[in-house]
Formats: sequence, C-alpha cells, structure tokens
Amino acid sequence: MTETDSTEKILRVLAEVAETEEVRTSPDLALYDLQILDSMKTVQLIVALGQEVGVEISPAEFEREAWATPRQLVADVQRRLAS
Repeated sequence: MTETDSTEKILRVLAEVAETEEVRTSPDLALYDLQILDSMKTVQLIVALGQEVGVEISPAEFEREAWATPRQLVADVQRRLAS
C-alpha cells in the first residue's frame, strides 16, 4: 500500500467514525477540541483502523495529542504501519 493509499484509507475510516467528511478536507481540524472525536469514537476508530488498515493500536498506547488533527492521526498511524 502506498503512502497516498494509506492516507486515503485512514481518512475514510476517520470520516466514517467521526460521521463527517470535513476530516478529509481540513487536515488541521481540532478533532477533540471540536468534539468530533470523544472517548467512545476513539475506541471505535482504533477498532476500525485495525480492521480496515491492519494497524494494531492498544488503547493503552493511544495518545490523544498524537491524534489531535487528521494530519497528526494519519502520520501516527503511518508510523505505526511502518514499524
């Protein structure tokens, strides 16, 4: 999977869980500050990313600051996929 493909897939999963396409077009959108994501949606996102992208993320490893925006979330997930 290329970086562009993984970016699109991650953003698609995020848009589905967040229930808004705005996350795809606004890379610096404040996901938690604007309450687009909350704790329940974060757990749903972790599960969905595992199923759709194949990345294993334990809730204990999750750092909210690393997923503050769509851009940061994509970078974190891609880093995890590469390691």
